Amino acid sequence: MVQRARRRRRCMTKIVDSQPDWLHKPLSVAADSLCVIAETSHGRTGPRTLRVPKEVGKSVSTIRLDVMPTSDAAPARRFRGKNKRERWKRGEDTELAVIRLPLDVHRLEDLHRAENLYSAMWSIKRVLQRDARDAVDAYWAGDVRRETDAKAWRQALGLSREGMERRGYRHMERSKHLGHHVTKALVMHQADSVWEGVVRHLFPDATGRKFGRPKTGTWWDYTRIPGRARSHTTARKWETFRLHGTLAGHLAVYRHRSLGVEGMTPEQAIMLPPGTSVLEQPRRLPVPARPAGRVPTGEVTAKGTAETRAATWWDHTGPLAVVFTGGADSQRGDLILPVRLPSGAGRWPRLVHFLNNPDTWHKVDLVRHRDTAAPGGWAYEAHLMVLTGGYASPGTRARRKAAAELGRVGGIDGNVSNLSVVSFPDTLDPADGEIQATRAELTDTERAALEKARRKERGRKRALDRSRRATNQSQYGPSKRQQARAERRQQAGLPARHVQVPGGARAANTAGVPKQAYRRDDLSAGYRLNRARLAEAAATEAAARDHRARRIAERIITDHGANLVVEDCDIRTWYRLWGKALQATTPGRLTAAVGRECEKAGGRMLRASTFTTKLSQTCLCGAEVKKTLADRVHRCTSCGLVADRDMVSGALAAHVRFSNPDDPSTAGLDTVQARMTQILFAEGLQEALSSQPQRGARPRRGRTHAAAQRPGIPRPRASARQNTTDRNRPTPNETRPARERHKGHVGTAAPVGNAPPRGDTPEQELVGRHPITG
Repeated sequence: MVQRARRRRRCMTKIVDSQPDWLHKPLSVAADSLCVIAETSHGRTGPRTLRVPKEVGKSVSTIRLDVMPTSDAAPARRFRGKNKRERWKRGEDTELAVIRLPLDVHRLEDLHRAENLYSAMWSIKRVLQRDARDAVDAYWAGDVRRETDAKAWRQALGLSREGMERRGYRHMERSKHLGHHVTKALVMHQADSVWEGVVRHLFPDATGRKFGRPKTGTWWDYTRIPGRARSHTTARKWETFRLHGTLAGHLAVYRHRSLGVEGMTPEQAIMLPPGTSVLEQPRRLPVPARPAGRVPTGEVTAKGTAETRAATWWDHTGPLAVVFTGGADSQRGDLILPVRLPSGAGRWPRLVHFLNNPDTWHKVDLVRHRDTAAPGGWAYEAHLMVLTGGYASPGTRARRKAAAELGRVGGIDGNVSNLSVVSFPDTLDPADGEIQATRAELTDTERAALEKARRKERGRKRALDRSRRATNQSQYGPSKRQQARAERRQQAGLPARHVQVPGGARAANTAGVPKQAYRRDDLSAGYRLNRARLAEAAATEAAARDHRARRIAERIITDHGANLVVEDCDIRTWYRLWGKALQATTPGRLTAAVGRECEKAGGRMLRASTFTTKLSQTCLCGAEVKKTLADRVHRCTSCGLVADRDMVSGALAAHVRFSNPDDPSTAGLDTVQARMTQILFAEGLQEALSSQPQRGARPRRGRTHAAAQRPGIPRPRASARQNTTDRNRPTPNETRPARERHKGHVGTAAPVGNAPPRGDTPEQELVGRHPITG
């Protein structure tokens, strides 16, 4: 609009026909009155003819405009400068929490707008990721300029937050159609999210590590559209996604009929017994109407009358809804998505904690996840960020307070199959408490559920492969069995049978590259449905693993306190060695959950470097005990301690001291104190640490099916008996990588373990008897 006004002021008019009074006004006013804008081309001069609609007046038919451009070059684009006001900052003690609010998107109009919004934002993110990838490649290719002045070289390539935002603005303006669906605020925040990935690649993190080269994500992985935070300095200012309504208004509209209480407040709903239905929401929530009319502002005019203003969404006090004004060029009005709240009374304390005070609402992100039962295959949610701490029930707060006052210090040893925790009183005096040991492992019920989920996953993946082969038969060849069957029919003089699902390899060139890209294959409706079900099942399993990790972390903190020490291991190395076997036990997820629970209880979980402590190769007496990964029993020849390897490492972790708690490399083992603990807790130490390792993940890489399971022979369990034995071979708990395991057991009737017996020494077992206590 500013540029158009300038162009109008640069124009001079010559009136050819009769001149009414309104034409004697300046051209800018006359053009505004006519709703006509003189669009000119830069660098061109001469008369222009402008046609005026007949509705304006019959006396005026033609206006001649002589355009006098002031400059041959187009004026430079101007950007808004920095804000001169004091920037709002969140307080140091102000916490942030997020609540997920399901959205009801059932109307076809709203569903199409939501899909178009995601499609437009995905286009912007993809092109920004590609631009960032090219800029990063150019940055690393320019060795001379990078070594001379790396910052100037990054600025020249546009590798900055502002540069990524400008790229996003240019793509939005040049595409034309994106302006109907998105706003510049959404583009800016999307560019910021792409820039964060570039920062992790260019600069090392606190641990000195850098992430890989930025990649271009897939459409199915694009699930979050970041919104803009609400202004806490200007009233009624919130761009992009906004949450309007009140919790009391939602309760007043959808209050359950069985309550029979008029004017119930959210505070009264908290007092209802668990299991009571508070809300009665229809299957399809109606869309709230935008407030109309005028509302008083609370001020008085000079004449003494009450000042009013037009009603907006900020005056809406009814049911909760997420509102998006639409794109900059959109003419379709606001996108209104109703919010569906939990109906049970047990969830209302949490709702009141997050939603009862609208002043703490900070930011809304639009999120989607796969749901085969939802219209369009996607379910939408609003992730509301609130300027308050997370909700904790009274029982949880009491439990964390008791854990903080427990006065214990402990150590954690995490491995592929389990999590071992050992703790002592913080005074390391037996009079203040006894030693406690806990092991977190998968139960038989959890193992059966995991095996059932794996079978379903394999079945869905096979169904996807068959569907792709059936709809793209020209891209696959017949299998050997299908070829042999065709040859037999040909020799017998039978007609050739058409193969519906070819089972051979995909058609490829001499280099092994498929002739047709997989993304260009034809996909059936059944394929898309099975793919959605597979993604939905994977998300459900991930949520179940998170829930299990939180429950285990709560039990560990309750028993061992909130001050723990764990080895700083790289879980990525474990995944390279054992692969998907770690998905069953999730040691990294368990350790992270314990760390978060320690912080919530007022403590901290410290990480110790394995290079400076060597917990797995040290005894409590201070002697060095060499062990391989296959050796699961700790045997010290100096003090005679025979115990579980993981439990001994956990006990030693409780005696690690730090010169800098934030730096794992400054950790050191206090061997003197560990020896004193062994002497003081001699009675309970042996009993607490002598339990054998539990069942663990058993990767089957490198093993044939016959060796893994023989008919008529029971499968050997992946754990030893629950007593310490004098075995001369390792217990089959954590196997070594496939490239290091022997192959002597392949095809035998019963495997003899993870490694052959060492030497000619016969195996010895003391079943039912402890080697120390008898």
